[in-house]
Amino acid sequence: MKITDAKRDFRLMFDLIREMSPPHHFEFSEPFWVLVTTLLSHRTKDQVTDAAARALYNRYGSAENLSRASYDDVLNMISKVGFCKVKARRVIDLAGIIVNRYEGKVPENREELMTIPGVGRKTANVVLSDSMGIPAIAVDTHVQRISKRIGWSRSDEPEKTEEALMKIVPREEWVGFNPVMVEFGKTVCRPVGPRCQKCLINKYCDFYSKKSE
Repeated sequence: MKITDAKRDFRLMFDLIREMSPPHHFEFSEPFWVLVTTLLSHRTKDQVTDAAARALYNRYGSAENLSRASYDDVLNMISKVGFCKVKARRVIDLAGIIVNRYEGKVPENREELMTIPGVGRKTANVVLSDSMGIPAIAVDTHVQRISKRIGWSRSDEPEKTEEALMKIVPREEWVGFNPVMVEFGKTVCRPVGPRCQKCLINKYCDFYSKKSE
């Protein structure tokens, strides 16, 4: 498929995906707390992540206060998230870096964000797009799975999927793309038991086409 054809089909499909997807819940809009929440989210359900991040926010309220928190206290509040022992230390260190290296302000570019321990490309892109409105495509497990199922990407590597999406997703859609796809992935194009029969884009989807053979 030519890039121009893929772009045309993307607009049609994404409008339908948006129609099927409920509004995305953002626990925070402030860049620092979006960063903390995203760091906590790896291998953790959204409800657990949000509850843990909200507990930290209610207790500390700022990067400066969190940077002075005790490890045991933070660990107790995020004990239900995956890899909680590693993440407890990381969020404290993260807060210290934001305070001491960046004077309390989260960097506004991906390369700088990715110098912070524990912050990968996906996390950096989420922060840029969801809290700063800076165009970026965050490829999490939902975006990776859906993009490959539909045929927007042929790769199992998130970075290559991001590159593929950047070629077909209009730049003006980059901000907000990930939240829509996340909700679509949770409600329709689920990891297990995808609702293909009810999906409005099934006739455009490689996964459904192969499944129906």
